[in-house]
Amino acid sequence: MASASATGKLSREEFRRQKDLDAARKAGTAPAALDEEGKAINPHIPQYIAQAPWYLDTGAPSLSHQRIPEYDRSADKLDNWYDRGAKAGPAAKKYRKGACENCGAITHKKQDCMERPRKRGAKFTNRDIAPDEVIQDVATGYDAKRDRWNGYDPAEHRRVYEEYEAIEAARQKLREEEIDKQTTTDLAAVRKVAKAGKEKGESHDDDFGSSDEEDEDQDKYAEAADAVGQKLDTKTRITVRNLRIREDTAKYLINLDPSSAYYDPKTRSMRDNPLMNVAPEEALFAGDNFLRHSGEAPAVQKLQLFAWNAAARGNDVHMNANPTQGQLLHQEFQKKKEELKDMTKVSILAKYGGEEYLEKAPKELLLGQTEEYVEFSRTGQVIKGKERAKTRSKYPEDVYINNHTQVWGSWYDPASGEWGYACCHSAIHMSYCTGEAGILAAQASSAKHLLASSSTSVQPSTEPSPPPVAEGGKEDRKKKAEELFSKRRLGEGELKLDQSRLVDAINEERKRKARGEEDDRWGKRQKGAPSGSAGYEVTEEELEAYRMNRRMTEDPMASYVDTEA
Repeated sequence: MASASATGKLSREEFRRQKDLDAARKAGTAPAALDEEGKAINPHIPQYIAQAPWYLDTGAPSLSHQRIPEYDRSADKLDNWYDRGAKAGPAAKKYRKGACENCGAITHKKQDCMERPRKRGAKFTNRDIAPDEVIQDVATGYDAKRDRWNGYDPAEHRRVYEEYEAIEAARQKLREEEIDKQTTTDLAAVRKVAKAGKEKGESHDDDFGSSDEEDEDQDKYAEAADAVGQKLDTKTRITVRNLRIREDTAKYLINLDPSSAYYDPKTRSMRDNPLMNVAPEEALFAGDNFLRHSGEAPAVQKLQLFAWNAAARGNDVHMNANPTQGQLLHQEFQKKKEELKDMTKVSILAKYGGEEYLEKAPKELLLGQTEEYVEFSRTGQVIKGKERAKTRSKYPEDVYINNHTQVWGSWYDPASGEWGYACCHSAIHMSYCTGEAGILAAQASSAKHLLASSSTSVQPSTEPSPPPVAEGGKEDRKKKAEELFSKRRLGEGELKLDQSRLVDAINEERKRKARGEEDDRWGKRQKGAPSGSAGYEVTEEELEAYRMNRRMTEDPMASYVDTEA
């Protein structure tokens, strides 16, 4: 609710209108009231908060009386103080009118000069003119103005500490020298020597300490001093349970997690390991239970357990009353137990056999050392050394199917560019292995073998053996094999046509069209036979001549004749 005007009492009609407006604003049907900054006022704010007091009421709805007034607090800083001894640049070379007559600085007068009075001032000598001081205007607030330590340098108090430390070290050294001069080993006599300074009435400096403090220091030094003539450290004479060196980390500070090992403050014990993810051998503190299971502690626990079991069976054995008897009985019990165990083992082996399975290799062989360096990984694989690490994939390897002895991809055919099985030279995946017969069949059906067989079949048997094939003939055979077994169809790719053969093919094609022969005659000719015979192979020149002379029936302009010409 916005604050009401404090000019006078509202009439009944104005009060009713104000109530209706407040209800409409709460319902959201009327816009909220705005303050002097243009911010909307929440209509659900109670009246005792929204209404300003009479001494802060401005006559308009506002919530500024609920906010902390903003003012500059930069003057309240405690380190905002004068820069003592600061000089403003280089000094002047001549005396200036209105400057100090003593030092020549223009920032103060002669009566305010802090320099030693000169016999003849800078006004008359015009030499050694001092630089001007920096005049600072420090605006202090209420707190900074009344702070008695404002502008104090804490580093100056360090000198007091240094003086105290020097006096303390000299006093301790003097007491230790007096104690070392004594020849008695009585600790009481050592304390008397330490208190000799007080009885002799030594003079004290009241500025750096009182006599009571020095008396306490003397007792402290006498307690800390070692007894003369004995190898005894006075710091270790009194043993307190579970005390630690002050430089060591406390048990409860090793792991600050509340859910970690429990620390008992009464006994100062932490039984569990505070760092469970660290091995006990590597941890600084592995818990009190770790100490109980190390050294001779397990043996003592076994001895105590033996005494309790023996007493429970009616034997007169007690560890505290007669520890020697308990130790001897425990040794005798262990010896009999081992003998009984050996007898049981021998009887079982004699009855059932199997002694050869219990024999182990000598430790010299199991733990034998060699000079061969082998480096293993975390998973036990050999990384570096005698054995060479093999790279393995995540897929199953060396899995043979369908009677194969090699895996798929172990053989490559360079002629066809396909992968297959090395055991049978089959390029079909998941096929059944045919072994050596498949290899012979693949070699017989290869292009090289077919060319060799065709060349031998063409030559008659009566003729003598042909001369060795020249290099040009080999190249022609390779080209022919590529034409026969390549996947490229006739007429595709780059064509190398013989012009004389092309002219003859065009003439032959024109004669054929003049005779009216059909287009399917090419498949019924033989190679080397004239046109019209069966089994004839079409050449590139004949195919090009056919393309050049055929009628394009699908061309709509093929039958167009210009009659106007």
